[in-house]
Amino acid sequence: MRVITGSAKGVRLQTLEGLDVRPTTDRVKEGMFSAIQFDVPDSRVLDLFAGSGQLGIEALSRGARQAVFVDQSRASLEVVSANLKKCRFTDNCELHQKTAEQFIRTARGKFDLIFLDPPYRMDILGTLLPQLAPLLSAEGKIIAEHEADCNLQEKISNLQLQKNYFYGKIVVSVFALTEEA
Repeated sequence: MRVITGSAKGVRLQTLEGLDVRPTTDRVKEGMFSAIQFDVPDSRVLDLFAGSGQLGIEALSRGARQAVFVDQSRASLEVVSANLKKCRFTDNCELHQKTAEQFIRTARGKFDLIFLDPPYRMDILGTLLPQLAPLLSAEGKIIAEHEADCNLQEKISNLQLQKNYFYGKIVVSVFALTEEA
């Protein structure tokens, strides 16, 4: 696993071992960032279910101004911290050891990009997406990675599905606030 492009291009990132961890593949990550490439520079990013932090780190490498990493696992946040140091991104980052729901309840400010990559089979995206809508800036996007058989509605609360990107058994769904929001 590596940073694909930007100021940290080519840096190999550390990840946790085991069955509980499923890092985003380089192919999916490349497609994901191609879809939002013009939204990344100078953005404020939330990497929820951070794992190794690779999505937030990729955004920082591509010019995001700040990234907030959230994971309930201390071990995951230790890996995120090590990866941030390796890429020299520690100054413009926050790390929070909380569940997604705990963070959402206490979060301050708006985010331009929110990356969601919860463990598969948790079936929580439909619940989390409406809770995240108030944290999204007016032109912001939520990028959710999920298994292909996870059926998300096209409209959830005041979020509208913009597009689905298919990568075999993996789907990346991009949501934005509806016009009336």
